[in-house]
Order: sequence, then structure tokens, then C-alpha cells
Amino acid sequence: MDLDVVFLGTAGSAPTARRSASALLVRRGGDRLLFDCGEGTQRQLLQSSVGLVDLPDVFLTHFHADHFLGLPGMLKTFALRGREAPLTVYGPPGLRALFDVLRRIVGRLPYPFELVEVRAGDALERDGYKVLVFPATHGSAAVGYAIAEADRPGRFDVETADALGLPFGPERGALQHGESVTLADGRTITPDAVLGPVRPGRTVVYPGDTAPSEVVQALAEGADLLVHEATFSAEESERAGETLHSTATQAATIARDAHVRMLALTHVSPRYFGPELAREAREVFPNTVVPRDFDVVEVPYAERGEPVLHKGGALPDARAFKPVA
Repeated sequence: MDLDVVFLGTAGSAPTARRSASALLVRRGGDRLLFDCGEGTQRQLLQSSVGLVDLPDVFLTHFHADHFLGLPGMLKTFALRGREAPLTVYGPPGLRALFDVLRRIVGRLPYPFELVEVRAGDALERDGYKVLVFPATHGSAAVGYAIAEADRPGRFDVETADALGLPFGPERGALQHGESVTLADGRTITPDAVLGPVRPGRTVVYPGDTAPSEVVQALAEGADLLVHEATFSAEESERAGETLHSTATQAATIARDAHVRMLALTHVSPRYFGPELAREAREVFPNTVVPRDFDVVEVPYAERGEPVLHKGGALPDARAFKPVA
């Protein structure tokens, strides 16, 4: 099952010529989950190899304009082109009040549309994974999200199965799915006899805008990818604290202490280009990247390798991913 993260908007509070406002697309198999929808997100999708697909779900972390201002236009575009598929927008308490205002702009939507207010501790069930909701330290109505896959059965030991005389057929499939089987000779074979240790699923954590948080560190423990804001460098730590944002050093410290596999810094202030934040963070946590718009981070299962940043991986002319060290 493929899993990757497309960085559609990596700017801080204001877009720049090179960075659009906050938007992050998680692709898992055929699922497409959009997290935040800053100004210009639909155009970013149209410019990418993803296209403006009929996204079924949009998750908002909070209600600052740089995280939702692109949503009214996208909803209207869906209506103009005759969308019929349902769409659900998730967000912290206050989401319905926000849309009481936005409906004057969006107008009537001809497709099924639902608003779901989520709270810290909620777990949204999906096929093979959950979307976990946790508090972010960026005001009372701010949440983050973690995509957490279910654990997978251990590897099937073919040699052991052969030695036990397991026939080829549904018996082996049942054991792989965690079910015991009884053979024709009366023996009962349990899954642990032929399966290796349980293999963990993958986890991607996106807190949105946040000051350093023990909750984020706890949720990110062992995560494959932590996408953390780094609005400021360490020189602006006082300003970061005043505005409930984080520095690159603070984000890297969380990544190090949570033992994540990769840290991706985003929400970059216009005062920075990116490399300087990467250098600062790598002094604490070496496996740090600072993606630009249309970069992609591929997240393989742990046994298949480390997460990889692909520069421009979501651009239409990206014939093949080219990993960046």
C-alpha cells in the first residue's frame, strides 16, 4: 500500500512567489485526504500531477485565514463543474459558525456536504487506518491530526508451513489473517506457529500551527514522518513564543525526543528561504527536510527503507521521482 505526502502549500502566514499558503495532501492507496486549504489550494492542485480531484475529506487544523481561505473557492468550483460525490469538512469547534458566514460566499452546493466538528481524542475510522485528533498549542480551537495505520500480521514463514504439512489453499490464507485452522488429521495450527512478529503500520503526524507541545511529542513517538511547523529560526524564539509558533530547533528537538524517522519543516516565514532552517534543525535532528511546494515525501513500510523526499515529485513533468539526500 503506497503512502506519501504532497506539499501543496508550505508558506507561513502569507504566501510568497515560491510558497503557497498551508495545504497538505496525504495519499494512501486510493484515498486522498487534504489537510488545511489555504489561499490558492485549488490552483496548486490543478498545477500538480494530482489535479483537482473530487476530494472526499478536508481536515482543517484551525481557523486562521492562511489555513482555510482557499476552501470557499474550491467548494464553488466543485459545484460549477457538477460534482455529485459527497464531501465532508472536519475541523475543531467553531467550524459550523465559520460556515454560517462562508455560505454567503459559497452559495448552495448541489452535492452532499457535511460539516463535522472534531475534538481532541477523537479517532476517525478508515479502512486500515485511523485519523487521530489531538490538541495543538495555538489557541483554544486548534487541533492536529495523525494518520495511524493498523498493525500488520507478521511475515508468513513458508518453510515452517511446509514442514507442518499445511496444504496450499484457504488454510494458509486463514492463518495469515490471524485465524487458527484444523487440518484433516485433527491438528490445530495457530497463527503464531507460522507468522513472524507483528509489523507496525505507518504513522504521519501533522500538528498544524503549534508551539512546542508534549502532546505532539507523545503522539509522534516512533512516527514515520512528523510534519512540523518552523515559522521562525532560533534567533526569533521569543517571537515564536508570543505567537504560539515554533522554531526549527524546537521542532527538531521534538523529532529527536520522539524518535521519528523523518522531520519535514513547513509553514516557513517569508523571511527565510528554507536551507537556513534545515541547517539549524539538522544540528539537533539530522534527518530533517524543508520541502517546497510540489515536493513529495514517500513513506514506505519500515522494513522497505526510510522516508524519502522527492523534489518536485508532484509536478506534471516529474517523469520519475528523484530522491534528495
